[in-house]
Amino acid sequence: MKKNNYKYLKDKWTRKHKELQYNLVKKHKSSFDWLSDNTKQLTVGSLGGLMLLTAPLHQGSINTQVKVAAEEAQKIDKSAFLIADLSGSLPDQVRPLSQDEEVKISDILSKSFGMDIKPEINGLRLNRSYGLIGAEQHLARFPGDTMGSHFDNEEDAKKYYSSGMAPGLGAWGYFTTSQSQMTKEDTDREKYYIAVQTFLSPDFNSKVAEYRDFYKYRKMLVVNPQNGKAVIADIGDAGPAEWTGKHLGGSPEVMKYLERVDGSGRGPVLYFFIDDPNNTVPLGPIEPIGNS
Repeated sequence: MKKNNYKYLKDKWTRKHKELQYNLVKKHKSSFDWLSDNTKQLTVGSLGGLMLLTAPLHQGSINTQVKVAAEEAQKIDKSAFLIADLSGSLPDQVRPLSQDEEVKISDILSKSFGMDIKPEINGLRLNRSYGLIGAEQHLARFPGDTMGSHFDNEEDAKKYYSSGMAPGLGAWGYFTTSQSQMTKEDTDREKYYIAVQTFLSPDFNSKVAEYRDFYKYRKMLVVNPQNGKAVIADIGDAGPAEWTGKHLGGSPEVMKYLERVDGSGRGPVLYFFIDDPNNTVPLGPIEPIGNS
């Protein structure tokens, strides 16, 4: 019981810490913009001081705490500027973005992650690029795949077993024909899949075949604008239904990394296409490349 109480307090403090960091960056965006235009050393030093003030105390000497703060500053400094840039470009309400907003945000994301990020490709697009994401279950990867065979290691099983497996297959059926034929790409496609409302795409009914081929395992950058966490995911399923109030769904692994498992099971994310015709961009978590 005592251990559970400590864990509860720790989790509560961590959430408060993240909320404080987000609000601080959003409120003082102009200051962060000034830091971005100056030297990297000044930026890291300033953020290091900020981390000393806001981070939970660690046991050990002051030198250890300074080192920890510096390391944390190095980690958050890249995402802090992304959070600030996005906070100044996103509307107050979660709604479909205007064309001008999409252009501005896709430019921010392209520069932040060093790749070509677009709201549409060859005139094909989703009904929106900013919406509420909700949790999805695991998908069967091959005939006979069960929760008992689904995980590569015990650690993942402990983290994600409770999410269960969807009763039906994903939009494209099985990811591979058998367990023996499964590749890392197949595994990653299920692990980092998202479900999007393909059926609400503009002119979908008159372009069903074109959209079907376009969407199959199409890569998208999914970003939590409140903490800067980002995942390169692929479209592995269609949904959710409009009546749910959600606009897309994420695999258990996607949701956990984006930190969209805060009890409500949903939260706002940006989701833009990645133009990757040669299939060179790997699926999974990705960090901003930072400001030079």
